[in-house]
Amino acid sequence: MPELPEVEAARRAIEDHCIGKKIVKAIIADDPKVIDGVSPDDFRASLEGKTIVAAYRKGKNMWIELDSSPFPTFQFGMAGAIYIKGVAVTKYKRSAVKDDDEWPSKYSKVFLELDDGLELSFTDKRRFARVRLLKNPVSVPPISELGPDALLEPMTVDEFYKAFSKKKIGVKALLLDQSFISGIGNWIADEVLYQARIHPMQTASIISKEDCATLLKCINEVTEFAVEVDADCSRFPSEWLFHYRWGKKPGKVNGKKIEFITAGGRTSAFVPDLQKIVGAESAKAAGKRQQGKVKRVKHNDSDGEDEEPEIEEAEAGKSKGKQRGTDNKRASTNKKLKGSNGDNDENDNDNDEGLKNPSEKAKHSGSSKGKGGNQEKKARANMAAKRKLEESGDDEDDDGSEGDDDNEGGKDRKLSSKTKSKGKKTTKRTAEPRQTRNKLSNKQK
Repeated sequence: MPELPEVEAARRAIEDHCIGKKIVKAIIADDPKVIDGVSPDDFRASLEGKTIVAAYRKGKNMWIELDSSPFPTFQFGMAGAIYIKGVAVTKYKRSAVKDDDEWPSKYSKVFLELDDGLELSFTDKRRFARVRLLKNPVSVPPISELGPDALLEPMTVDEFYKAFSKKKIGVKALLLDQSFISGIGNWIADEVLYQARIHPMQTASIISKEDCATLLKCINEVTEFAVEVDADCSRFPSEWLFHYRWGKKPGKVNGKKIEFITAGGRTSAFVPDLQKIVGAESAKAAGKRQQGKVKRVKHNDSDGEDEEPEIEEAEAGKSKGKQRGTDNKRASTNKKLKGSNGDNDENDNDNDEGLKNPSEKAKHSGSSKGKGGNQEKKARANMAAKRKLEESGDDEDDDGSEGDDDNEGGKDRKLSSKTKSKGKKTTKRTAEPRQTRNKLSNKQK
């Protein structure tokens, strides 16, 4: 991803090869997501015939000054890049356009042909860049909202410490805030925090003045060296974290294990043995580590596009919240079922008959205990059978109950059949009044 050193390398390439030359042809992509606020035709008309006077940069933004305004302004995003045909402009760790790709690239958003035949292209494969046409770029957003440039406007130790003491957020998030300090992106932030031995989640306001001084020194040294070598990462010192943070799995730097966490909303590489949270934040961080541990690192290397590894975290707090929600839903469902069982006895019998699998039956039986248990169900079944027998009379009883043939292997059903048989005998004995039986007996005598 282009950060301060990469954008500065692009600016220097334009300054070295394009100053004083006239734009004779411009091709602007019809891509309103990248070409912001102006039509391709208007953009082209504003460039053709103009002479390039200078190239400027602040943070991760660059603009080309022409002999008259407006000026093309480039916010590089995640994959924005300047290419000059025949000129070796620095390559990013994951270059968006390869040397053997077509020219101009199909990803070109602004293509310029100069009067000496030199050709320049701004490409963006991932379409997160923004290209604007502005009369005075430094006076309007996004450049007007940027903090001091990490390379061109370095803070003093006192300024840096004073600014940190007011920020109660993680130091990694603060370094990525372009309104605080501009030009630092993800890899630079990880690098300087590693070299300063500061944990990316450490709260900025409690960092000591001594540690602030060390961190500021690391920021200055890393940015200055990266710019000095034109952001050619192959020339970065071998002991830098940079060389070991891009793999599919966490590697080691100088024999120390690298791990990934999310800090400042970004995947962050750090070395736990060297970068520890201090003070009251230490206990808090330990609790968070227990709640959310890094499970695995996912990284898509299929086309080399991905900015860096992505991680999945198992957050116990979220899991507990989800479990509580599930438990509440179950409780609510059980409450509704309990109410409905009291209203409709037949539904209980139907449900029992539908559970053909013994294990399901056992499971269902276990869940019924919370609603009154099997004894209550059997009692309801007995009462229903008794009412049916009393209402139907002796003839129907002799025919038998058709329910006795269903689910003969079920224990509950057998109990129900026995109950009905007992009910028949009782009904036949009480069908005739005792006095009538006595009279018949006397007549027979």
